[in-house]
Amino acid sequence: MKIRHCLAILILALWFNGAHASGGELAVLVRTYRESPTVARRAAISNYAKAHPKDAALAALALGITSYEQHDYSSTLALLQPIPAQLPSVADYAAYYLAAARVESGDTAPVATDLAPLRREGALSPFAARGWLLEARALKASNPQGAIQVLLSHYSDLPQPEGDLNLADCYLAANQLPAAADYYQRVYYSYVTGDACSRAAAGIAALKDRMGGEFPKPARALALRHAGLLMDSHDYVKAKAEYSALDGDLARVGAAAADFLRGETKSAWPYLRDLSLPEGEADAQRLYYLTECARRRTDDADMQAALDRLAARYEKSPWRLRALTTAANRYILANRPDDFVPLFRAVYRDFPTSSGAAQAHWKVAFQSYLRNQPDARALLREQLTDYPGLSSVAGAALYFLGRSYERAQDYPSARACYQRILSAFENHYYAMLARNRMKEAEIAHAGASPDTEQFLAAQKFVSIPSVPQMANAPTNARIERSRVLRAAGLNDLADGEIRFGARRDGQPALLAMELASEAGATHQGLRLMKLMNPDYLNLPISGAPRKFWELLFPLPYRSDLQRSAETRGLDPYLLAGLIRQESEFNPAAISHARAYGLTQVLPVTGRQFARRAGVTPFSTRLLSQPGPNLKIGSSILKSMLDAQGGSLEQTLAGYNAGPARVSEWLTWANYREPAEFVENIPFTETRDYVQAVMRNAEMYRRLYTR
Repeated sequence: MKIRHCLAILILALWFNGAHASGGELAVLVRTYRESPTVARRAAISNYAKAHPKDAALAALALGITSYEQHDYSSTLALLQPIPAQLPSVADYAAYYLAAARVESGDTAPVATDLAPLRREGALSPFAARGWLLEARALKASNPQGAIQVLLSHYSDLPQPEGDLNLADCYLAANQLPAAADYYQRVYYSYVTGDACSRAAAGIAALKDRMGGEFPKPARALALRHAGLLMDSHDYVKAKAEYSALDGDLARVGAAAADFLRGETKSAWPYLRDLSLPEGEADAQRLYYLTECARRRTDDADMQAALDRLAARYEKSPWRLRALTTAANRYILANRPDDFVPLFRAVYRDFPTSSGAAQAHWKVAFQSYLRNQPDARALLREQLTDYPGLSSVAGAALYFLGRSYERAQDYPSARACYQRILSAFENHYYAMLARNRMKEAEIAHAGASPDTEQFLAAQKFVSIPSVPQMANAPTNARIERSRVLRAAGLNDLADGEIRFGARRDGQPALLAMELASEAGATHQGLRLMKLMNPDYLNLPISGAPRKFWELLFPLPYRSDLQRSAETRGLDPYLLAGLIRQESEFNPAAISHARAYGLTQVLPVTGRQFARRAGVTPFSTRLLSQPGPNLKIGSSILKSMLDAQGGSLEQTLAGYNAGPARVSEWLTWANYREPAEFVENIPFTETRDYVQAVMRNAEMYRRLYTR
């Protein structure tokens, strides 16, 4: 059994570390040509194919698809017709572009035949759904009713909004104008930007000219939805215009809300205050925006009055839930627990199934713990029983429950809590703290606590299956197809094949490893791994191959990083953990605040620290170079660490939110340990940042310490 297990690991390692096809000469030629097409570069591909007959079909596939992209449909047809037989593993790719070229060139009769490989592959092909669009377009001129039937028969599979746009076009071709108007409106009123929206708008304008007064008005719900989409995209001026053009209470409230959201509180507030509405959703929304106006005006009495009216009239309305949450967050930022605790309590009691209930309960439970209230332990246990699915909060609740047992000198119960953290949340911030607590003599030598262990064993926390050691047949097929496409220089299609397989039939973690391994840069691979493995932190290190973790926690520029950290007396793994959170190891990263490089340094700060870091003469351009950036960034981190008396938590909070805010937050409570300070940080981004950097550092320590 052990031999089989070791063999599986060896095969997997060879698979991911082996020579991939993406670096071949043909692939380089094709990628260069697609990025910047010239006659000479196309000739280079053709000459390569002549000199390497075994790669001729790959070259033809690449040139055929590139010709389609360049609207040279005759070349596409000539190049791609023999490819399905020559490259059967990716026949559907050639078939799709072949059929698409026929449609664009008006040679529609053979399209159904061309699409046969897609039909054989069925749902296994990324182009299966788009194939129905091509088939309908081929039929549209000669048999529009047949085209409509094709689209309606496969409607649930069609990519949108292309499916509705094609249906509108086909109904127009069939002279069924009301149906065409309906589908154009579905698209137009569901999007506010993009080509689909523009095409739908053009279709609507043309139909209005043809139909005149018979053009159907959009359903009022659609028009309201469109105005709401404009609000969501922060186009408040257009949103107000659309709301103002509509009748009804929801539209009147929406217009005022648009004013509020674009900063016109002085006009929105009196209008909403004086607007008399019958009981219903519009009135609930009005009261919500009144709480928001009061919050912006810092009028706590008005805000509470609106909250009270919401509670009396619309106790279960989602608008009340939103109002409770935003009001509570205002008081959190002002450190007013007596005001925000009752609001959060109302959230989880009145909206127990809402997405915010677990976090609201945690705010109440943690404040009780922080303020040494008698119900703290009961609330912490309730957090674990009622909301086990929120991993970050469950880990925190376990940790502080353990600390409460420690203070009561119930060391066996404390040990049970820490052990449960380590078994359920091995890679989380609070697991790192639990490991440290387990080293304390009282905890290390504590006996068993049957009651606490029984309670903790009953809590079912989030867990995910281990990453398979071997790829199954669908995963292997996806990888094989992607490598054929990558060998042809069609990296975008190769990446799409992997993503499609991860959604449909493959093993997502293994496909993510393949995709990340082929990424052009470390930070791109890291981002892909995080995107395709969103729950990776709930996986124990032993539950995945080492390559999986190295892609998630890469260590490029290791020698420069280690040298810069050690020169300044810093832990190299802490610096690596910070860089992973700041830039994901992208040396060219530039933030919205115009901070540059690996450690995200502002030019003004970089200039200030450059000389002491030995980087002279200084220029902003140097911040995008790993070596200088690491020197300057580590100098800044060391300076901040010294200013905070060596406290990592305070330093990281200052790195993210600024030292002035940290000084204020330190006055908010008599913190007994750094974890209490971290959990009490009012900015979610900063709190998560501190925990993430320290967790990252611990992960690097566990992975790379030899």
